[in-house]
Amino acid sequence: MQVLVINPGSTATRIALYTPSGPLFERKLVHDHKTLASFSSIMDQFEYRLSEVIAALKEAAVEPDSVAAVVARGGLLRPCAGGTYVVSDRMLEDLRNQVQGPHASNLGGIIARAIADTWGVPAFVVDPVSCDEFEPLARVSGLPELPRRSLSHALNIKATLRQAAREMQADLDVANYIVAHLGGGISVAACRGGRIIDVNNANEQGPYSPERAGGVPVVPLVRLAYSGKYTREELVRRLVGRGGIAAYLGTSDAVEVEARIARGDEFARLVYEGMAYQVAKEIGAMACVLAGDVDAVLITGGLANATRLVDMIRSRIEFIAEVRVYPGEREMEALAMGAFRVLRGEEELRTYE
Repeated sequence: MQVLVINPGSTATRIALYTPSGPLFERKLVHDHKTLASFSSIMDQFEYRLSEVIAALKEAAVEPDSVAAVVARGGLLRPCAGGTYVVSDRMLEDLRNQVQGPHASNLGGIIARAIADTWGVPAFVVDPVSCDEFEPLARVSGLPELPRRSLSHALNIKATLRQAAREMQADLDVANYIVAHLGGGISVAACRGGRIIDVNNANEQGPYSPERAGGVPVVPLVRLAYSGKYTREELVRRLVGRGGIAAYLGTSDAVEVEARIARGDEFARLVYEGMAYQVAKEIGAMACVLAGDVDAVLITGGLANATRLVDMIRSRIEFIAEVRVYPGEREMEALAMGAFRVLRGEEELRTYE
């Protein structure tokens, strides 16, 4: 049994052919910056990215008859529970209309469905970004016009939950974990029984990250928005893409930041430790969500490879529960395994409503 995996990012599309034992091949299709800039919107990139994927599959001699399904990263859909979903006509409509905003992941289900229809197999998405399992208290923000939204790195968070439960020989249906996904954006989630019952929206709340400003002071932000210094688009880009570490140090590369610290740059140390400090505070907040009943704190994502950063966080939170580190993002594997669970009858296929 084989499944084709498609994962679009802002500047590249990753593809892979998986069996239950692992990948047969993987490829990262890096898209030309000038070509992407020529499109007026992310949706306009569809035909270009599709053609790039098809060309790569032909080059790799992938046989459609051997593929049981095509699975892609889910985009910013309407709020939905975690799980594996068939890419329905309704889902396609919402992905194309970008109902919760523009994002490269919105192309995943569209590309997957286009290929799957040609090959005569189903198309799936797994644990989309808009995975919403919030309890009512988590939605209250302080202004009724601005409820808290569940948008997170749900795919990797859920994959990390499953891996930790297996290793700890725990029943995921009753276990309580806090998962901190550390990457270009940072999501810290309180997870009860395998569900993400609370999490910060990495674009709007929580710790600052290498590229995002996190939860900045609100009233000064309003003043900045009306200062005439930025257009709306420029200010959004300042907050998401050029905020956080990048705003302070002019780089979002953790390796470079750690090198500066090693050379004695005290300001770089302050900013870097500030990020760790805010991550630790968010983990503490999620421990309160779980009323202190925490089986383990799980640290994952690309920045989990940064030992200095992880140690800074660990020193502040290890009193809460055991800290376990799962470096990297296992998105491709998580997508494939979500498809296999459905194909083998281990999990019910969900329908997007």
